[in-house]
Parts: sequence; C-alpha cells; structure tokens
Amino acid sequence: MRIGLIGTGRIGTFHSAALARHPGVDSLVVADVDATRAADLAARVGAEAAPSVDALFAAAGSPGTADSGVDALVITAATSAHAELIGRAARAGLPVFCEKPIALDLPGTLAALAEVEAAGTVLQLGFQRRFDAGYAAAREAVRAGRLGRLHTVRAMTSDPAPPPAAYLPLSGGLYRDCLVHDFDILRWVTGREVVEVYATGSDAGPAMFREAGDVDTAAVLLTLDDGALATATATRCNGAGYDVRMELAGEDDQVAVGVTDRTPLTSAEPDGPAAPDKPWPGFLERFAPAYEAELAAFVDVVRGERENPCDGREALHALRIAEACELSRAERRPVRMAEIDGG
Repeated sequence: MRIGLIGTGRIGTFHSAALARHPGVDSLVVADVDATRAADLAARVGAEAAPSVDALFAAAGSPGTADSGVDALVITAATSAHAELIGRAARAGLPVFCEKPIALDLPGTLAALAEVEAAGTVLQLGFQRRFDAGYAAAREAVRAGRLGRLHTVRAMTSDPAPPPAAYLPLSGGLYRDCLVHDFDILRWVTGREVVEVYATGSDAGPAMFREAGDVDTAAVLLTLDDGALATATATRCNGAGYDVRMELAGEDDQVAVGVTDRTPLTSAEPDGPAAPDKPWPGFLERFAPAYEAELAAFVDVVRGERENPCDGREALHALRIAEACELSRAERRPVRMAEIDGG
C-alpha cells in the first residue's frame, strides 16, 4: 500500500514514523506547504517527498485526481486546511485519515461531510482515545453492565503548559480544540448521547487567552439521554504534567482511566502515593500506542478488513457538543443539543 501524508508538523512527524514502519505500508509520500521541511522529514523516516501538496494529488495531471499513485491519504496539516483537503481527496476517490477537527465550524464540517458522502469515500477521524487500552477497558466494563446503572462520569484534560499565543486564534477555542476529545470519548465509552450542557470558563490565567477571546480553564456539566450526569474539565495550565483521566461510577462499582505511576497527581494523604518520578510531559507520550493503533486501523479500513472505527459523523457529534458549550458560556445558560444544527 502506498500512502500520502500532508502536513509535517509535530503530529505529522509522529504519524510519518509510525506509517513508515508499518508492515502493511509499502511506501510513504509526504508533502507540506514547506517543501524543504517535507524533504527533511522524508529523509529521516525513509519516505519519499512530494515537491508540493498539488503534486501529491497529481504527480502528472491536474490537481484533484488520483494520478499520484497513492492508495490513501493521511491529513495532519493545519486545521484551516482540513476541509479543503478532505474535499479534494473525496473528489479523487481517496480514503482519508484526518486529524480532528474536520473544520472549526459546523457549516465547514457539514460541507466536507457532504463531499465525502457524495463521493462514497472513507473518512476516518483522529480521536485516538478510542484506541487507548484504558478507555477500551472502561467501555467494555460499562457495556457489560459490571458497573450497574451508570450515574456519574468525570472527564478531564489538563495540558502542562499553554500553547504558543499564535496558535490560540486558530485553535477554535478550548471546547473545540481540547475538550472535544472528552466529548467524543464520553459518547464512545458510555454509548449514550448528550442532551444538554451547561458550560463556563475562566480567562484569569495568561493574558493571551483574553486577547484571543478564549479561556484557559473550562468546566462543563453534561446531561446524558438516560439521566446520567457527566462533568468535563480542561485547563491549559497544569504545571504538574499532562493529565487525562476519566472516572465512571455506577450503582455496583466504579472504574478510572488514566491512573498510573505517571499520572501527575500527588496524594495529600500521609500514606498516599508520592508524586510520579516521570509524569507524562505531553499527549504524544501519553497516547503513543493509541496513535499507532488508530493508524493501523486505518490501514485495515483501506484494505477492506474492518469497518471505519470513527467516521466523520462521529466527529460531527463531538463538535456539536463543543458548539453547545460555546453558546452556553456566551449566554450563561443551559443549552439543549436540539438547539444545535445537526446537518
């Protein structure tokens, strides 16, 4: 199998290395708006470099055709380019794996999905937590009924340090960029839908968040369609390390995801565990096996050996929850999901 990859930043570099060593990938072609950076990455991972993104789509011929000889496409470019690249790939008949999000707004997301559905092609979204062993075990415990009636879920994502200031206006905000992962995994683990959200946020941290109209810390109360309650919190300012967890409590038992000897958490109890020697520094280290597993799943999908584990409509559901949170924060009220366009 010959795979093309567009975007050679941090996640693109990680995915390129994973694809280059995958036994089912015969060759990898990388492209970027910066051709020099693409060539450097290709040399490091043993891949080929396309001279441009257009060349990847059409090595000989007009852009938007599959003449480049790739069997599938992985998109790790800037978020602003996702929807256009998804559309081009759909028109070329190429299966696509794309890092979230499809777009930063609902109209852009729905337009890209319409192109994929009209073309009848595959679009798999990069929600890597679905491939993490802990979340998978929690899902199995819930679905098997081992917790009894699920009544409370607590999800959290805490980044160790804020991103560069230039990233914030392009990110879509804390709900769309960060908490969207918690919204997706909440649906995936519980098998339930969110019917209402009440969200708030704080910009009391670094001034760059206020300047970008964003928040550095957020909290959401979500009501699920069976009456269970969930909370989701996120912050960009967790100096102890990268901390992603989920707790699920039922009438019979409860389980926690993300509690290991690298969780950046110190017990205040006299006989509790001490701070970890090597707390997780970031998402690539914490979820490295999950990232590899989702790409391996994509290869299987392209081969026709498994169903798509996370299609574009799944990403749409998570984005709609994030949109409801933005509306709730702005208007300081609960928002029913029925108020948000579903396409």
